[in-house]
Amino acid sequence: MEKTQNRYEAATVEELRNAKRLIVTVKGMEIGLFAVGEQFYAWRNICPHAAAPVCQGPVCGTRLPSLVYEYKYGKDQEIVRCPWHGWEFDLITGQHLVDEKVKLRGYKVEVEDGKVYVVI
Repeated sequence: MEKTQNRYEAATVEELRNAKRLIVTVKGMEIGLFAVGEQFYAWRNICPHAAAPVCQGPVCGTRLPSLVYEYKYGKDQEIVRCPWHGWEFDLITGQHLVDEKVKLRGYKVEVEDGKVYVVI
């Protein structure tokens, strides 16, 4: 049996661009909507580590791999850091920055007529 997906209006493009992050409720689930550059991303607001509201954490960058005593900062405004334990996730891929087996639950985002839709 094929699973059907539905599209839910979550915000306007203007709202999301101005806020950079919105927490919305779709089908009873909290979802974090993020504007990263020109793209929009939707992630379930539950950290896979301890069920914290991960999308409410700071949006920042992170240290990139570098030589000893060399500190490179990058991915500015592309990382969300869980507010409870500091786990960092890439907002573009949902991937945890350290453990490749850990990832945020994501949803497809569609934009039409100035509105942002989440597909579940």
